[in-house]
Amino acid sequence: MALLGFVFQGEDHGIIFQIFDELVANGRAREALDGGFDPSPVVKLYIPGAGAIWLLSEISPYDPDLAFGLCDLGMGFPELGYVSLCELEGVRGHFNMLVERDFDFRADKPLSAYLQAAREGKEYA
Repeated sequence: MALLGFVFQGEDHGIIFQIFDELVANGRAREALDGGFDPSPVVKLYIPGAGAIWLLSEISPYDPDLAFGLCDLGMGFPELGYVSLCELEGVRGHFNMLVERDFDFRADKPLSAYLQAAREGKEYA
């Protein structure tokens, strides 16, 4: 849980636990379904002004540092994959900007649809 603390600084702990629980539940569902699981993203992380975006849909039930989702570093090669939350905590953008959470983000489609839009160069999040 502390791994997400850098993104949720100053936020109500109830909301943090709710988001974390949903991410872990999706991680368990992916494992149980063994393919064919296409959840909506739970949280959007980004670096202001850098074009880097992570739409995370789940966290590994075995390793709370390992999140899965759409990883788009803004270089034209978005992909679905795993990312270390500890590594995200150390990422810096222009002017030493930190990774932030987009409080206004509300997923309205599955992760695969966001990936398709990102690969087509469309605005997606």
